[in-house]
Amino acid sequence: MLGRLPAFSADGILRIKEQLRSDPRPGKIDLGVGVYKDATGATPIMRAVKRAERLLWEAETTKSYTALPGEPEYLAAMRRLILGDDFEAGRVAAIATPGGTGAVRQGFELLRMARPGVRVFVTDPTWGNHLSILSYLGIETVPFRYFDPATHDVDAPGMLSDLAELREGDVVLLHGCCHNPSGADPDAQGWQALIRVINSAGAVPMIDLAYQGFGDGLEADAAATRAVCAACPEVLIAASCSKNFGIYRERTGILLAVMQDAGSRPLAQGALTHLNRQSYSFPPDHGARLVTMVLNDAGLRADWQGELDGMRSQIVSLRGALAQELRRRSNSGRFDFVEAHRGMFSLIGASPAQVASLRDDHAIYVIGDGRINIAGLGMGDVPALAKAMIKVGL
Repeated sequence: MLGRLPAFSADGILRIKEQLRSDPRPGKIDLGVGVYKDATGATPIMRAVKRAERLLWEAETTKSYTALPGEPEYLAAMRRLILGDDFEAGRVAAIATPGGTGAVRQGFELLRMARPGVRVFVTDPTWGNHLSILSYLGIETVPFRYFDPATHDVDAPGMLSDLAELREGDVVLLHGCCHNPSGADPDAQGWQALIRVINSAGAVPMIDLAYQGFGDGLEADAAATRAVCAACPEVLIAASCSKNFGIYRERTGILLAVMQDAGSRPLAQGALTHLNRQSYSFPPDHGARLVTMVLNDAGLRADWQGELDGMRSQIVSLRGALAQELRRRSNSGRFDFVEAHRGMFSLIGASPAQVASLRDDHAIYVIGDGRINIAGLGMGDVPALAKAMIKVGL
């Protein structure tokens, strides 16, 4: 039986990791895998998380199962982080999930359960796993224009024109901030225009919020999501703690269902809890407990937020340094978009041949679509990257 299984191609990011591992060249640069690296090239455990782990080790008395939806304290702390302290808890159903990917998967499962035959509109481009999971679940996807390769900015007219094709009950999958892979986000007016077209069609927004705190700050990065929740009758939010708490391997995420009609909450909560039971029974708790401790302790939270601000500042500085070096080497401002983008990623417009040349000739590893992880750079890598980008014809 097992010999009849279909063959699956290796994930692009995992393939890059294998190539990197086998590359003996010194000074190779990994701009593919989406993890934050500090000035030394390490992905550190954040100070507040480390302190919380020590406290947890001393205080924890059991490893018994958690609650099916996840611990209430975690769900409440994350609800406040994402939606704000004053948001009405009675309008939110939630489950803890194994990472942001688990939240995305459970969100798609919920949509399919609520509306068999649902169509999901996705930004072109979007994170590869969005398309992979939707395809695996047999959910119809409809791409809509989002990123203009010529301007390296949001294609607002194209986006709104394509979304005019929305029908009642369709879902629009959006990135809450730090759009992956492009790095280009709508401005406040752009978000309001999205809200109007979604509500006019009777569609439902689903927001993937994987990078809160990496764009312009925790509150600023939540502003668009909060505006959508204030204006739309129903919203799904899949959020990750991997990046902003640095707990990638702990697989800590949350799926929120937000509704204007609080009377719908019991049904939504029941469906979400059922999905957890069918998928993995009880969600993992270690990372969720650390996040809860950090968010609910004033001292830990202040230290965490300060370190997160420093991580964001480093990414902003790297963007500025790379844009400046490219400006100097190209004698033009055609790479200024690198500085304007937000979050970890930018699409640099590299063709597959240019991506291959960056890898083969310069030991610089980039995702096949030309996405680079700015957070994977060290300041010392900036000149080499800029030189290589010009050399391959970007």
